[in-house]
This record gives sequence, C-alpha cells and structure tokens, in this order.
Amino acid sequence: MTEAKSTKRITLGGIDIGGGAPVSVQSMTKTDTRDVAATVSQIKRLQAAGCEIVRVAVLNPEAAAAIKSIKRKIRIPLVADVHFDHRLALEAVANGADGLRINPGNIGGKQKVKEVVSAAGDRGVPIRIGVNAGSLEKDLLRKYGHPGAKALVESAGRHIKILEDLGFSAIKVSLKASDVMKTVEAYRLFSRKFRYPLHIGISEAGPAFSGTIKSAVGLGILLSEGIGDTMRVSLTADPVEEVRVAYEILKSLHLRQRGPELVSCPTCGRCQVDIRGIVEKVEAKLAGMEKPIKVAVMGCVVNGPGEAREADIGIAGGKGTGILFKHGRVVKTLKERELFSTLMREIGKM
Repeated sequence: MTEAKSTKRITLGGIDIGGGAPVSVQSMTKTDTRDVAATVSQIKRLQAAGCEIVRVAVLNPEAAAAIKSIKRKIRIPLVADVHFDHRLALEAVANGADGLRINPGNIGGKQKVKEVVSAAGDRGVPIRIGVNAGSLEKDLLRKYGHPGAKALVESAGRHIKILEDLGFSAIKVSLKASDVMKTVEAYRLFSRKFRYPLHIGISEAGPAFSGTIKSAVGLGILLSEGIGDTMRVSLTADPVEEVRVAYEILKSLHLRQRGPELVSCPTCGRCQVDIRGIVEKVEAKLAGMEKPIKVAVMGCVVNGPGEAREADIGIAGGKGTGILFKHGRVVKTLKERELFSTLMREIGKM
C-alpha cells in the first residue's frame, strides 16, 4: 500500500473528505426523486447498510423541491446531481442539499455559475466536478481523438478554473469512464497535478457480477496507490449492493472495517459436508451485523483451523461432523446439523 496522497480537506454535511480522512462510501438513489416516500425508503436502506453520503438526481423543479422533505427524514448528507439548468442547483441548495454535483461549464453562462457558487459558498455546500468520458466537450474529443485520460484531466482543469476564478475552493473531482485502465490513468494524472479530493468510481461498471469485478480492480488499484477520498461503486443493481461491495473493497485493503469479514474455502474432494450451503446461510445472517469480526467457514478439519488462524471464530467440516474453533484453536466437535446454528449462536454471544 502506498501512503495516501495529500489532498485538501472539505466537509460535506458533517463528513470530512480528503486531507487524511477515512475514505467515505457513497451511493445514488435509483428512484424518481419526486417520489419522496420511495426515495426516503431507499435511503434508509442505504443508511442501514453503512452508506455515508447519498446522491439524488434533480431533473426538474419538483425534484429540487422534494429535497426539503427528503432531508427531514434521513440522517446522512444528501448531494443533488444537476445538469444544464442552474436554477435547479439554486433550488436544491435552498432546500437543504449538503452538496452539489455539477459541471460548471454546462449549467449556463458566467453569471449563472456565479449565482450557484455564491449560494453554495453562503451555505457551506461543496461542489463535485463530475467529468465523464461519455459527456466530454466536443473540442476535447477533436483535440485528442477519443476521451482518454489526458482529455478527462484537461476537462476537469477547465471546470476547476471556472470555480477558482470565482473564489470557490470547496471542490472535489471525479474522472470516470467505463474502461478500468483509462479511469485509473486519469486519476493518476490528476493526482499529480491537483490537490483537490477525489471521488473515485468506474462509470457504468455493469451488472452486479461483472460490475463488481471491474470496480474492485479499478478502485483497488487506485486505493492501493493512495488515490481516492470518497467512492461509489456503480452497479446496475440494488444500490445497497453498491455499498456492500465498496466496504468489501475497503476491508480487503485494510482501509475501513465495517461489519464481519467472512472467510471460506473453495472446497475440494476432501469436503464431506455442505459447506456451500452453510456459507450462503452464514453470509445472509452476517449481512445485518456491524461488529467487525472475522468468521471462517472451512471444508475440512485437516487445514481449516490452521488456514483460518486469524479468524475470531469458525467451523470446519469433517465426515458428517465438524469442529468449532476460535482463533485457530478447537473448542468443540459438532454434528453436521449443528454446525450452522452453533456458529451463529456463538457469534451472537460475541
């Protein structure tokens, strides 16, 4: 692991981003923001999963107005995602949005941008400049021929200058593409040129399976190099899954600890109990827990306890039987039908 890059610290609704603060986990609602009940319901599920910042799409005045009601019913910071119409950004800020995601160059002329910056500055609302390979400026596409890393960084620099010229510096930046290595190179290049905190993610990563892999590879590379201050895993799936994946990435790099870590063997010919079935049940039960314990479910008693020595608690199967172990030491022998229930009971005691 490389030491985290030194970035400017900003605060979004009480959450510190950058400047050595823990990498925060974000997601975005997939509801119509005008539907307050559905949006709040989804945000509460995200809160329970550990989401620390949530973003909502603001496509129209009704969505901007809904922010006031949504904010009263949630407990995590809310970011308004606005494009093209500066009036929506102004309305979102007036209704209590804790942050804005805009591209200053596409919400109108200088005066309109100035109005948004003034409103954001007055209320301590930071702005995320969100550069995306799919919506890069046409002149940059002509210049570079494709939306590569240099084009993404140049676009970000343009938007940053607009805000800096207006005296605004509560900025964070994202440079996303669906191509993993293009995204990684863009963030690397940006981090060498600027000190603004970075929101990292792989844009349009895909459905749960392939999107999780792409996100884990791309974000894992960046985080291991000390790049990234807040993150969103973008999946065509339930947003709660985005949060779960984000924490698993952070846990694997020892950057954050939230909830249990489940270690399980892939099984082999030695396995004589239904480890796969037990693992699925254990995983489902652990999903709602917050305590950062390490749980192991192993297929055989030959290597199980030794391979999972660092686990706080675990089980290893035998022939119709198994053992319960803690910190690599055998506690008791169990019948196969007792393995799952005994493990969960002991975890409950912990």
